[in-house]
Amino acid sequence: MRVAMIGQKGIPATYGGIERHVDEIARRLVQRGIHVDVFCRLYYTPPGTEYHGIGLLRRPSLHTKHFDTATHVAWCTVESILRRYDVVHFHALGPSLFASLPRVVGSKTVVTVHGLDWQREKWGRAASWVLKQCERPAARFPNRTVVVSKTLREYFRHTHGIDASYIPNGTLLPQPRAPKKLHTLGLEPGKYVLFVGRLVPEKGVHFLCQAFSRIDTDMKLALVGGLSFSQDYVSLLKRYESDRIRLLDYVFGEALEELWSNAYCVVQPSTMEGLSIALLEALSYGRCVLVSDIPENMEVAEECALSFKSKDVEDLRSKLEHLIRHPDEVERFGAQARAHIQQHYSWDNVAESTARLYEEMTGKSR
Repeated sequence: MRVAMIGQKGIPATYGGIERHVDEIARRLVQRGIHVDVFCRLYYTPPGTEYHGIGLLRRPSLHTKHFDTATHVAWCTVESILRRYDVVHFHALGPSLFASLPRVVGSKTVVTVHGLDWQREKWGRAASWVLKQCERPAARFPNRTVVVSKTLREYFRHTHGIDASYIPNGTLLPQPRAPKKLHTLGLEPGKYVLFVGRLVPEKGVHFLCQAFSRIDTDMKLALVGGLSFSQDYVSLLKRYESDRIRLLDYVFGEALEELWSNAYCVVQPSTMEGLSIALLEALSYGRCVLVSDIPENMEVAEECALSFKSKDVEDLRSKLEHLIRHPDEVERFGAQARAHIQQHYSWDNVAESTARLYEEMTGKSR
């Protein structure tokens, strides 16, 4: 069975939830006997033709806010038709516009919806309208539509009348890392509150900065992430930067593992999500997490995290200050987190469900 992945920026994943999703499942699909090619953008993936048995096809794009994805996906879709894959798997709403084309030559197509991208605040009115129109192609053009959360499945059932396949994101159960490099970031173990994610408006980081600024504590706030066509927003966040509030840009590998392992607690203040991999990772490290009460966060966190009213700075301040003053509650939530993740969210299960979907569609075995 030959599969192509289109829509992601590329792999190995350095930043981006979709990129992490594709990286994790592609490696496991190869282990299950499936040939996988991942189309990658030149600026994201370094030169090389293979990664853990996955074919890396680096192709160009117009690297601008509005044309990066469209130009890259158009090129890759045409090439996938020429290569005659068994399955062409598109990721995100925008790329779904092309999902009917490989079917002309007999390929099966899948679209995975990772979130309602038109809700992202970085897009202007026109771009949001275009992305909103991509919902119908995501529901109608591919052979199968996949969603990463139960909230999205209900949305597509109610709005578009389809029963999308539910295959969530996953995570690993990592071993916590000792704090060997934290001091280089100006942080001490157990003395900082952590946020990890792209610095874009829908992540709600400005609400977190406002709330933390109002708390009298010797802890620091570490914001880990970079911009995604969101320079104006990052400039806004820099106004809050101080010795207490640290903007650390993207952090990868062992350094990021140390940050997860030694945080006092993690805050996820997003106003919209698909299914947050950062939230899954925080819970997998056994961290106490404070989340905004949007349905996608509550679906993941259930009873193993504390929540606050989305966009409500005062409620966020109150809940965060409560956790800082009550380390026993932080420890209790953290103890519940790993067991919850182990039971419900596993990349191995995600890959196996994806492989079975391919088999059902194509009639081919691995």
